[in-house]
Amino acid sequence: MTYFRLTCVAAAAVLLVACGGSDDPARGALIDPPATLTTLTVAQIDSATASSGLQAISGKAKCDVKVVSLNYATVGARSGENTNASGVMLVPAGACTTAAPLVAYAKGTDVQKPRTLANPQDSETFLLAAMYAAQGYAVVATDYLGFAKSGYSYHPYLHADSEATSVIDSVRAARNAAGTVGATLSGKVMFTGYSQGGHSSMAAQRAAERDYGNEFNVVAGAHLAGPYNLSGSLRIPDAIAGVQFFVPYLVTAWQKVYGNVYTDVKDVFKAPYSGYIENLLPNPTLNYTTLVTTGMLPSGTPNQARDALFQSAFISGSQTSTTHPLYLAAKKNDLLGWTPKARVMLCGGAGDPTVPPAVHMVVMKADFDSRGVTNVNTVDVDAAIQATYGPGGKAPTDPNSAAFATYYGSYHGTYEPPFCHAQAKAVFDTVK
Repeated sequence: MTYFRLTCVAAAAVLLVACGGSDDPARGALIDPPATLTTLTVAQIDSATASSGLQAISGKAKCDVKVVSLNYATVGARSGENTNASGVMLVPAGACTTAAPLVAYAKGTDVQKPRTLANPQDSETFLLAAMYAAQGYAVVATDYLGFAKSGYSYHPYLHADSEATSVIDSVRAARNAAGTVGATLSGKVMFTGYSQGGHSSMAAQRAAERDYGNEFNVVAGAHLAGPYNLSGSLRIPDAIAGVQFFVPYLVTAWQKVYGNVYTDVKDVFKAPYSGYIENLLPNPTLNYTTLVTTGMLPSGTPNQARDALFQSAFISGSQTSTTHPLYLAAKKNDLLGWTPKARVMLCGGAGDPTVPPAVHMVVMKADFDSRGVTNVNTVDVDAAIQATYGPGGKAPTDPNSAAFATYYGSYHGTYEPPFCHAQAKAVFDTVK
């Protein structure tokens, strides 16, 4: 593997680093000067949110938003690895001049290696701009390890510790960039993320409170549709929607991190997938659609796709054995058992076919409750999703209908995020 590393001499010239006898760049140090790519005006934001229907959820913009690209030093999934990650900072501008709280955002599962959130045309970036930055929050969002400008050789998918360091170091990078890009930060930090990002943001809040309490004034976390109970998710008998993307991504990433999930890739994956699956995700050219249409990953129902891709013995072992290596890796990345200091809100939709709240959010809340944690609440946005997107205001019930395919095919990736972000912002508004 090739990792980003600078000598102390080079670091002094390029990074904001206090070397102290080490050749390791300071985590969160800026590798490139932060670059303002564009400024989205209030009028531009309002026009886009009005035409898309998002404005009913986001409200009208109060601030212009500067879109700033970041490239910062961070660490890899194994100890001693110095590398880098890129991302975006969204800075309230125009009429908004007061000190801004900083929302650290973690994105959902991404299969496109070149993609960066430092792109004003990116739908996820625009959602963050409309929901938070245009309302007076500064935002920083990492591209994660292995994406965009990151020199890391793979993405450690759903690996809690490296997700946390990527997010935490993005906060440091935003603070380092603030003076250069005209941002005034209040010092308050909120963590949020969606889907994989919900797992990442919770891991980041846990690490920030546990390890860096004197550095970060964490005032809230809002973790949205995240897979917090990974070991439990292996036990469910039916595959989730998107199994052909998410599960091989997780298996191969954890193999690279731990080295013991399997001995031979053919014991896990069937041909032809076993021949290339370890280097398929994230992909330099293919997206969710073309990964399937080119035959690189199987199509079909979730169970059909799972059975076409995986060796049955591997799946059954992970479903039943407490010593199966995939189950043991999942246990390491579960987020059960931690106690937040700041307020936490968990959001999801009961109809989510990809990250079912019954497996994750409900179990996470029950875990908090079992330990007497009182600063956590949950929100189910399913009723709003049904009312807005369901035919006649209800979820479709005929699994063979086009309406059913459209509704559940769009639920996790399109319908659910804005409603959960609105709930997150409502929490942040109480502590900003």
